[in-house]
Order: sequence, then C-alpha cells, then structure tokens
Amino acid sequence: MAKYFAKRVLYMVFVFCVLSVLLFFLFNMIPGDPAAMELAAVKESITPEQYAQRYAQLRDQMGLDDPLIIRYVKWFSNMITGDFGMSHVYKQPVLDVVKVPLRNTVFINVFVVIICLIITIPLGIFCAVKKNSLFDKVVQVFTVIGYSMPKFIIALLCIYLFAVKNNWFPVSGMNSPNFQGTGFALFKDTMHHLFLPLLVIILGSLGGITRYVRAAMIDALSMDYIKTARAKGLKERIVIFSHAWRNALLPVITLIISWFMTIFSGSLIVERMFNLHGMGKFYIDALNRQDFNVAIAIQMFYIVIALFGNLITDLSYGIVDPRVRVNS
Repeated sequence: MAKYFAKRVLYMVFVFCVLSVLLFFLFNMIPGDPAAMELAAVKESITPEQYAQRYAQLRDQMGLDDPLIIRYVKWFSNMITGDFGMSHVYKQPVLDVVKVPLRNTVFINVFVVIICLIITIPLGIFCAVKKNSLFDKVVQVFTVIGYSMPKFIIALLCIYLFAVKNNWFPVSGMNSPNFQGTGFALFKDTMHHLFLPLLVIILGSLGGITRYVRAAMIDALSMDYIKTARAKGLKERIVIFSHAWRNALLPVITLIISWFMTIFSGSLIVERMFNLHGMGKFYIDALNRQDFNVAIAIQMFYIVIALFGNLITDLSYGIVDPRVRVNS
C-alpha cells in the first residue's frame, strides 16, 4: 500500500505540473491586456504621455514584458507557496477574494451531499430489494423525471410554487438586507434564504444517484453468493447489508467520493438564478472580466481536488473489498 501511495503521489505531482503549464499558456493566449484594463478607468483623465509612462511601468510591474516561460516559472514558484497574485478587478490578493464564495459554496453543498446520501442510499437499496414492485416503479418514474429535467426548469417550478404562488421563501441572496443578527438567528435567516436553492440542487441530484445505487444492488443480489447466504438460513437483513451492500459499494464508492468532492464546486445555473455568491458564478464572472489570476487559481484548485478525489477513490477500493490489491 505504501509503495502504491508513493507512486500515486508522484503521478499526481506530474499531472499537476503538466496541467499547470497547459493552463498558464492557455490563459495567456487569450486576447486581452491586463495593464490596459488596469488603466482603463483613468485613461481619459490623463495625457497620452502620462498614460504611456504609467502603462510601461505597469507592464514592468506585472512582468508582462518577460518571456512567457519566465513568467510561468515566476507564477508557478509563487503558486506553490500560496501566492496567486492580485485580482485585477477586486484589487486584493486572490486568496482573500476567493474565501467568501468558497465558504458559501461549501456551506451549501455540505447540506446537499449529506441530505442526498441519506435519502438515495436507503431508497436505492429498498428499490433493489423490492424490484418491480409498485413502489419501485413509482420511484423509477420520478427518478427518470428528476434525472432528465434541467435544473433551471426545477428552479422555475420551485420559485413559482414556493415564492410567487405562496410567498413562503425569498428567491435572491443568502441573507435578508441589512440583517444584523448573529448565532442561531443568522443561521435561521440564511437557511430561510437557501431553502429553494438547496431544494433545487437536491431534487436535481436524487434521480441519478438513486438509480445508480439501485442498479449496483440489483447486480449484487443476483450473484451466487447471495443465494448461498440465503440457503444457509441467514437473516435477510444480514444478507442485504453484510453481503450484497458491501459488494455493491465497490462501484458506488466512486460516485460517493466524487460527490463529496463537489462540495467545493458551485452550481452556475442555481447560483445565477438565486443570486448566490458561490464558486460557480464567481468563476464565470472572473472569466468574463478577464480576471485571469482569479480564474486560473480556481481552476488549479479544482485540479487538486480532482487528483485527491481519484487517490482517495483508489485507496478506498482496498478498504471496501480486501480482494482488491491496490499495490499490485
């Protein structure tokens, strides 16, 4: 296991370095001049000579006149020490700018992941055990609808039912305007505003995970060792949870771990529709404003999350099923 772990870490470092090169050169090939954008607000208020002088100074400060490979080495050296540069839009260090949307996204998605797993795993197991029953058929109909329907349609329906028709929940922001409460009052106000976004994301996610768990359990329950376990007279509960579910968990674990990784990624559609300051909307806004220091920092963060997610998935196979030898 230790040898395999060391190989995977070296592989992750290699992939990270290769992707950092590709992303840096890709972002720097996008048309645009950060120095000119920086001076756009004061261009009309100064003389052409002053503008040219400040423009040249700014390009020198930003290192834009250096060869691209030199700029990459400087950027990579700063990045691995936690310095992602300054945001051209917010005039603050990138890490300070990213903290708020990242915190909001994690706060939202932690609830989504926990609630979805609590619902989908027991529901998928029960549907597999009661395969082709009336309950199973009803659940399959609703999961197909939920899986097929775009999130913005679900959002519009929820907004109409819970906000327009009944006026139960707000449809914008994470807190009431000028709200000054703290502690439980702040948490209550936040959850009141997040009810509809959470409902939309959960409804849009239930279908796919439920169907995946159901399919894995049906496949496990059809194996010969399940018939042998039942022939031995074991209780059905032991057969299902100790034998079938443990083996069905192997294909499901990839989905579960990747889902846990999504707590750091935002939902662009939901965040835009409900005006939430999360990572998805923030990332697109950074690209639209050509705030490339922020955009590339977010992208590299997602790459690290994906690499660690794959590592955890591979190591988990050996924990869930001892027959899997990850060090072979």
